[in-house]
Amino acid sequence: MSIRRVWIEEGCIACNLCEDLVPEVFEVPAGNTCRPKKGHEAHLTGDDEMDERVQEAADSCPVEVIQLEQD
Repeated sequence: MSIRRVWIEEGCIACNLCEDLVPEVFEVPAGNTCRPKKGHEAHLTGDDEMDERVQEAADSCPVEVIQLEQD
């Protein structure tokens, strides 16, 4: 299954783990919480390696706020 959409629910603690794992998709600006990086959709192309990294970020999130839509 390919990841088609990524979003962040409320409750992010800005631990930077997602940005460390997938900086192409996530960013944690100073003083803010995580958000999908502008233009991140260009990286959601069905590439297995990228999908695995994004899934790892979601699975590793300590507060489980990273949500994924898969097809």
